[in-house]
Amino acid sequence: MRNTSNFVYIATTADTKGQELEYVQRLIAALNLPTRTVDLSTRSLPFDSPADISPEDVARHHPAGAGAVFCASRGQAIAAMATAFERFILTRRDIAALLGLGGSGGTAIITPAMQLLPIGLPKIMVSSMAAGDVSPYVGASDINMLYSVTDLAGLNRISRRVLGNAARQIAGAVHFAAVDYDDHKPAIGLTTFGVTTPCVQALVAELGSQWDCLTFHATGSGGRSLEKLIDNRQLHGAIDLTTTEVADYLFGGVLPCTTDRFGAIARTGIPCVLSCGAIDMINFGAPHTIPARYTNRLRHPHNPQVTLVRTSVRENALMGRWMGEKINACVGEVRFVIPTGGVSALDAPGQPFWDPAALAAFMQALEETVHATDKRRVIKTPYHINDPCFAQAVAEQFRYIVGGE
Repeated sequence: MRNTSNFVYIATTADTKGQELEYVQRLIAALNLPTRTVDLSTRSLPFDSPADISPEDVARHHPAGAGAVFCASRGQAIAAMATAFERFILTRRDIAALLGLGGSGGTAIITPAMQLLPIGLPKIMVSSMAAGDVSPYVGASDINMLYSVTDLAGLNRISRRVLGNAARQIAGAVHFAAVDYDDHKPAIGLTTFGVTTPCVQALVAELGSQWDCLTFHATGSGGRSLEKLIDNRQLHGAIDLTTTEVADYLFGGVLPCTTDRFGAIARTGIPCVLSCGAIDMINFGAPHTIPARYTNRLRHPHNPQVTLVRTSVRENALMGRWMGEKINACVGEVRFVIPTGGVSALDAPGQPFWDPAALAAFMQALEETVHATDKRRVIKTPYHINDPCFAQAVAEQFRYIVGGE
């Protein structure tokens, strides 16, 4: 059941979107939900704000004070208000949901704060920017981006429908909050890719009776989502099997992690089994999008929109050192389990990416870099990553470090 003492927060720049704010607030209130409206306007000229919480109230949360927000530069003002709104949101303990309304500026202000809210708390951003690349706005969160179709510059026959849908959607999400039927089991996160799916499926089958298994597609945002949940202490362990995002990060692919990959594991000390799934590939779009430096490189068409480029011996050595340094920062129980028989469905005898020398370079660099301890170990197995025996070996290591066996 919903907590009736909490509010649906509605945030926008009311100096330009006051009509929209009042319209949406009335709709949600009519659905028997309490609301709090937040004005994020950045202009310094005074005006009568229709919101419950004024721009000055939010701006005071900026580390440098409200003066950092109400400045001459619009770009600086937007960035400063985004920071202030993030800090404002972190002070609130009464948020049932957050609905944002904005154009380019408002969306840039509101969505960073949305990303700080817990996964599962309803968050909808109605935006004129939602028809383009929304990855910077969504990040690793579960933000629902709703395209406004017309600009949010007054009410009309289109905006009323879109805003009405947004109001009813967020009200429905609050009224009919999902019940977690598996919350009696501790949760673990696993990373997967199409070319490592058999291994992950075997692990879920092996561990699923005791653990709530959450799988994350290793597409850049997938790794960030995994680590967001680790940082938020919502996972009890991790099997970070598919670390292909590192290849894209280091070598210019389209599905990269960030420099903070594995940082949440280090910060929290969560028990984790790592591996090198799909490090044999760098992901790009259609063939014409591949950078010229990879012109003569072995490639494989995954589908018309995705082309895979084989990582080289040198690149594998670089990945081994990069991951090794990250592992050295981990103080909890960490096992890096290597499938010496190949790291993906394409990296196997008779398959297009089979290259034992590349994997050997990775292993050598990793072992030379990692400072092994009782809690931090590199373990080599003779299996291919999709061999059921490898999944069994990973499961055994995981059970050992979490104290299950």
